[in-house]
Amino acid sequence: MSRPPLRIVLADDERMVRTALRVILEAEPDLEVVGEAASGAEAVALVRSLAPDVVLMDVRMPEIDGIRATEQILRTMALPPRIVVVTTFENDAHVYDALRAGAAGFLLKRADPDELIGAVRLVARGDSLLFPAAVRTLAAAHAATVSPAEPSWAARLTGREADVLRLMATGLSNQELSERLGVGPQTVKTHVASVLAKTGSRDRTQAVIAAYEGGFLMKKG
Repeated sequence: MSRPPLRIVLADDERMVRTALRVILEAEPDLEVVGEAASGAEAVALVRSLAPDVVLMDVRMPEIDGIRATEQILRTMALPPRIVVVTTFENDAHVYDALRAGAAGFLLKRADPDELIGAVRLVARGDSLLFPAAVRTLAAAHAATVSPAEPSWAARLTGREADVLRLMATGLSNQELSERLGVGPQTVKTHVASVLAKTGSRDRTQAVIAAYEGGFLMKKG
């Protein structure tokens, strides 16, 4: 029995961008665009109404930007969708704010169709969409302004959990973590869940952000 298609909402103030995304995504039998929003406020209302699996959220939009829209969706929905913020520049500070707010990752507007389709499928199955070099650069800039002490949760991580967190920061999926560590997928899920709990993170992206900002990763090189 085949699974129902992943339900996607597109949020971008440019109609041409939304149309291009829709054409690419709906060419895939397992993906379905169920709604489009031209502003952050419209996106929040639409997502609450349609309860999609994934949202592609432009960072810069009128009324409510993608960051505030992401925060509102994640704060007010019991079962929120996975949100991928879309941006023109990977070093956009707004992207980092969106990741800290709980976005599962970000995607560049110049991404090719295969990257777009792969990103939607990746976040829908629970992984995070990270560009390690960009996240590290943004996190380093932020951490430098706050001079963080090592977080209290760092001492509570087991050796294996610490390894998992460092590997998560390189952008590895659960399957890739399984292969790298030589353990089963369920064991990886258990380690990841423990890392999320101990770092107080909603998902893998927030755990990586917390690790950078807390200095746990910055001093590991």
